[in-house]
Amino acid sequence: MFEILRRINQRPKPFEFYTAETLWNDEHISKKMLEFHLNDDVDPASRKKAFVDKSVAWIASRFKIGPNTKICDFGCGPGLYTTQFAARGAVVTGIDFSERSIRYARDTAGQDNLDIEYILQNYLEFTTDKKYNLITMIYCDLCPLSPEQRKTLLGKVYEYLEDDGSVVLDVFSLHAFEQRKEVTTYEHLLLDG
Repeated sequence: MFEILRRINQRPKPFEFYTAETLWNDEHISKKMLEFHLNDDVDPASRKKAFVDKSVAWIASRFKIGPNTKICDFGCGPGLYTTQFAARGAVVTGIDFSERSIRYARDTAGQDNLDIEYILQNYLEFTTDKKYNLITMIYCDLCPLSPEQRKTLLGKVYEYLEDDGSVVLDVFSLHAFEQRKEVTTYEHLLLDG
C-alpha cells in the first residue's frame, strides 16, 4: 500500500505532461470548468465578474480600445473578456480548444448581438493572415506552458501583432507563488459490511 502511495505522489518532471486538452475537453471536467468560469463566488477558472469588469476597463483605457480595434484573445474560454471588448466596438477574435466554452461564448455573443469570431483550436496551433492591435492571454495561461510552448506562443504573438500592437499576458507574481503550499491529503474510510 505504501509503495502505491509513494508512486502516486511522485512528482513529475517539470512540463513532463501536457494535460490541457484533456482538462478542457473531457466531458465531465469541461462541464465543471465551465461552471467554475461562470460561478461568481469562486475563481479557479476565471476571476470574479467585478475583477473582470475592472480589468476590462483598465485594458480598454490603457490600450485605447474602441471601434475597430482588432483584438485576439488566446484562451478566451466562455468569452468573459471578448464580449466586453466587442461591446466597446472592437473587432474581436477568441481562440480556445474547449468545445464547451466556445459553444457557450458563441451562444452568448449571439444573444447579445455581438459579432465575435470564435475559433475552436489550440492557440499554439493557430494560424492566420490577420494582424491585431492587441493580443490578450488572460488568467495565467502562459504559466503552465513549457519553455518550448512559450517560444511558439510568443512567436505567434510577434507574427500576428500590428507593428505598433500590444500584448497583455496575465501571469502570477512571485509573491503569489510563494503563498501557495503543495499538500497531499488522504482519508481512510471504513465500510461497515
